[in-house]
Amino acid sequence: MVDFNRFVLSNGLKVLVHEDFTNPMAVVNVLYDVGARDEDPEKTGFAHLFEHLMFGGSINVPSYDEPLQRVGGENNAFTSNDITNYYITLPAANLETAFWLESDRMLSLAFSQKSLEVQKNVVSEEFKQRYLNQPYGDVWLKLRPLAYKEHPYRWATIGKELSHIEEATIGDVKGFFAKHYNPSNAILVVGGSVYTSQVKELAEKWFGSIPRGEKPIRNLPKEPVQLEARREVVTADVPLNAIYMAFHMPGRQDNGYYECDLISDILSRGNASRLYMSLVKEQKLFSEISAYITSSSDPGLFVIEGKLTEGIDPQLAEAAIWNEIDILKNELIPERELTKVKNKVESTMVFAEMSLLDKAMNLAFFELMGNAAELNNETQKYLLVTQQDLQNVANKVFTKQNSSTLLYLAN
Repeated sequence: MVDFNRFVLSNGLKVLVHEDFTNPMAVVNVLYDVGARDEDPEKTGFAHLFEHLMFGGSINVPSYDEPLQRVGGENNAFTSNDITNYYITLPAANLETAFWLESDRMLSLAFSQKSLEVQKNVVSEEFKQRYLNQPYGDVWLKLRPLAYKEHPYRWATIGKELSHIEEATIGDVKGFFAKHYNPSNAILVVGGSVYTSQVKELAEKWFGSIPRGEKPIRNLPKEPVQLEARREVVTADVPLNAIYMAFHMPGRQDNGYYECDLISDILSRGNASRLYMSLVKEQKLFSEISAYITSSSDPGLFVIEGKLTEGIDPQLAEAAIWNEIDILKNELIPERELTKVKNKVESTMVFAEMSLLDKAMNLAFFELMGNAAELNNETQKYLLVTQQDLQNVANKVFTKQNSSTLLYLAN
């Protein structure tokens, strides 16, 4: 059970406080309700570029890292297709330093051509190294547009193409900041050895005077129902042939989401899972295989990916995956197998509740979805799923016409 208090500043900033006096640390987590799905299709990669720009100095603080290091703090951030999240961990005694730094970034970045060029180069290098020059690195640059035709999930967080980052102007980034980085579009969570009254005081002092800004209205195109199987074959300089299969699945708050998550665990969580036992250990068709979900806010993807054992015919390997899917669709998952997977989910949740940072991030995310208190019901939602529920969802999701298959062949 994660307890918290909530209040809202007059400028619209939501603040959640989790008091936990079991250790002397504190976490300050700022979630901005902006991700890659909010970008202009002709100017992608901006949410991720901003994650970098936010560390390049703000209006009154030329260096972000130095003051934080002086008080024993650490920071990091991540961007997804749905959100951008920044966090600081530091001794609770030095909490105000985090408020000072985060509020100054929210107030305004120190936009300069030099800073922009530096970060554009960093992101461009990341794009080249991780996505273009690495075996299988461009899989998501190919799989997303294969699976999505209308929804902005059709590009990865790094962006659709390198030129979008290379050609970003100071005007572009100022506009993106003004639209998305403001109090009404953010959630601040403070956790650890802190009192709500103290956090309230600091929040008013440091964030209270920042102009509210407009909360952007999100009006994204819905992805049409996929009516036929899609395929793409890529030949590249990779060590092994690989298969990537993506199926459209429910979004984070839709019926069927928890079932899909449990199915991904049944298929590939650990060495006793179905895909590993059958396709790696027994039939030796794959050297590695996994199933996972994108956990997207809007309808996401259920992905099965595997590297084939050398000399195995890709057609045979693909047919073997479909065979495992058919078993899921036609036979109820044994109660014992389902209980085992549910127990693993439950222990993961309990473990996350021991981490101050995980608690803060989860509170922010559940507040964004509507109510942070729902975090405490999350485990129960998995435990309530029945064998029949799993079979019903499997029959809905795992159809040929709902599949997008990328064959990645070694040349």
